[in-house]
Amino acid sequence: MSVPHDTLAVRRPGLLRRLSLADWLWAVLVLLSGGVTLALFGDWMNIYQILTLVVHVGVVIWLGWYWRAFRPFALSVALMSLLGVLAYGDDLANAESNFFLEYLLSGQSAVMWMCALLFMSTAAYMAHMFRRGEGGEGLSASLAVGGGTAVVGAGLLWLGSAGIVPGMQWVAPLFLIIATGALAGPLVRTEFTAHVGGALAWAAAAFGLSGLFVRWRETYLHDPTWGYIPVSNLWEVFVLFCIITVLMYLYYEGRTRNRGMGAFVLLLVSAAVAFLLYYTLDQQAHQVQPLVPALQSWWMKVHVPANFIGYGGFAIAAMLGIAYILRDWGERRRPGGLLARRLPGRQLLDDTMYKSVAVGFAFFTIATVLGAMWAAEAWGGYWSWDPKEVWALIVWLNYAAWLHMRFTKGWRGTPMAWWSVIGLFLTTFAFVGVNMFLGGLHSYGEL
Repeated sequence: MSVPHDTLAVRRPGLLRRLSLADWLWAVLVLLSGGVTLALFGDWMNIYQILTLVVHVGVVIWLGWYWRAFRPFALSVALMSLLGVLAYGDDLANAESNFFLEYLLSGQSAVMWMCALLFMSTAAYMAHMFRRGEGGEGLSASLAVGGGTAVVGAGLLWLGSAGIVPGMQWVAPLFLIIATGALAGPLVRTEFTAHVGGALAWAAAAFGLSGLFVRWRETYLHDPTWGYIPVSNLWEVFVLFCIITVLMYLYYEGRTRNRGMGAFVLLLVSAAVAFLLYYTLDQQAHQVQPLVPALQSWWMKVHVPANFIGYGGFAIAAMLGIAYILRDWGERRRPGGLLARRLPGRQLLDDTMYKSVAVGFAFFTIATVLGAMWAAEAWGGYWSWDPKEVWALIVWLNYAAWLHMRFTKGWRGTPMAWWSVIGLFLTTFAFVGVNMFLGGLHSYGEL
């Protein structure tokens, strides 16, 4: 007897039926938080800001339902931000007299904690990649990589500190992080360091995001007419980039249940942290300044975060592309070697790389459209061929072509991995290079 195909299909319950009591409690908590915010500050909010609050409440509820690990993170950020705001009261000078503000919760202190935790997370993921195998397998590679990068890092630190090659001291931490992870790896044989790396990454993102929220309050304490969401200059958007990229990676790590990608993605984030430290300690660019008139707009609250979700997706795809290239080379050169066995499988890397590009492209497209609408309001035209606009178009066309070739021609594997790496250089120039060499209306800050 034949059975109709429809009766064989397993029907998955709808979203509302799948929600547990904890899910509903989460929604109620977020709704109450949004309601309290509206009650306290609604008189100072226009219709666009109220709509932004409503959308953010919905997004946070959905993230908590879809991504359970997001809940403790969001609660931690909310608690740290609230403590920081309450510690300030109405006096910015409390940052110098309150111990917790000075060393933990102020915008600047929290971001510095984010930087330190991201360095440690990267080293932990590196240690996981170089962990000891059976019979001491991988020890020679650990010593070679660790020793070599330690020498290079120490040399760069000396060259920069002595003034022989200025700026090299800010590059040195990347090599020293690799050295620390590679040399510590043989001390463990389990997944312990990967779990530590993940926990440190979560903590770093929490400190970074709470730091931005507290900095938001600080902009009002400097001058009530200055108050703005802190995504207006190069220092602030570098912090935002680190947070978004780490959170996107942690989501992919949880979905794939594979921690082998962490060493690559977090290394790129550490490079951003090194630049952030240079920009903070050498250029003193972390100071709160009033916004230029063009940035005093509601559009900044939606355009900039969407843009940097795009950048985060492209950055992750590039680092997974490097991992794919190394895995492919390791399999061909030495099938049983460290690269072939420690790196994630090529199929996993290829699929995650594609998803990162797709998500990044979607948000980058949204950001570009929002940016055009903002430009029309600020400068009277949707497009002015400003250097940042031109390079945004180049980045968009690059990833549009990447996705087109994947969909229509079925391109996968090594060519797409190399293409993702090249795309990172285009994205980096659009992000930082325009500010360094071209300037224009979109410059977030001077280098």
